[in-house]
Amino acid sequence: MNRGQVSRPFDLGGKVALVTGASSGLGRHFAQVLARAGAKVALAARRVDRLEEAAAGIAAFDGRALPVALDVRERASVEAAFDAAETELGPLAIVVNNAGVAATTPFLDESDAEWGAIIETNLDGARRVAQVAAQRMERRGHGGVIINIASIFSLGVASQVAAYAAAKAGLASLTRTMALELARHQIRVNALAPGFIETDLNRDFLASEAGQAIVKRVPLRRIGQPADLDGALLLLASDAGRWMTGSIIVVDGGHAVGAL
Repeated sequence: MNRGQVSRPFDLGGKVALVTGASSGLGRHFAQVLARAGAKVALAARRVDRLEEAAAGIAAFDGRALPVALDVRERASVEAAFDAAETELGPLAIVVNNAGVAATTPFLDESDAEWGAIIETNLDGARRVAQVAAQRMERRGHGGVIINIASIFSLGVASQVAAYAAAKAGLASLTRTMALELARHQIRVNALAPGFIETDLNRDFLASEAGQAIVKRVPLRRIGQPADLDGALLLLASDAGRWMTGSIIVVDGGHAVGAL
């Protein structure tokens, strides 16, 4: 570093990122955080109308965002989304693998179709996106960052979420395997494992009696907010985390150290 130069390790200026599941919830928030840090961001999901709203929100603070249609269950869709993002914004340096679905079903009642739908998106789809991203980064020889969005259910379990917990545990293991294999290509692969984070989808539940029972099991005695994940996300996405790969960062108010 030259004398007088100010180090900005969390700055993402000049980098291009793609966030899956960016039409709502945490994916939309992650895209905003990356854009505020200076990245040009491709917002990827199936609901293109919602993506356009999210892109407009980023444009409102002079960020650069591109909506791209993406279904993680289809390789052709993944490839097309990456093509569109890289044509418009440039080679991808950061991929946030966030797309996912959830369901609450007792194990004894869970059908093969219900199990398969969650595994197909949360594990198979995440693997597909990560592989396409890594292949492109390797071909260009510039390295990159892949951040898989896991869960505290990667580390522990609760009742009636067998498929979700299995998928997220699988994704945590896949993260470490990818990190080992891709390090030689200067591709860093880490995972962010959130606890219960309040979003539009779960706000009513978390305010219910059952939701408040969850709050009582969190050592910090509150549910997380999307902004509670910002520091960990930027650490993994930026040069601040340049010597990190194969890590799983848990951000959950201490929930996982107790009983889920």
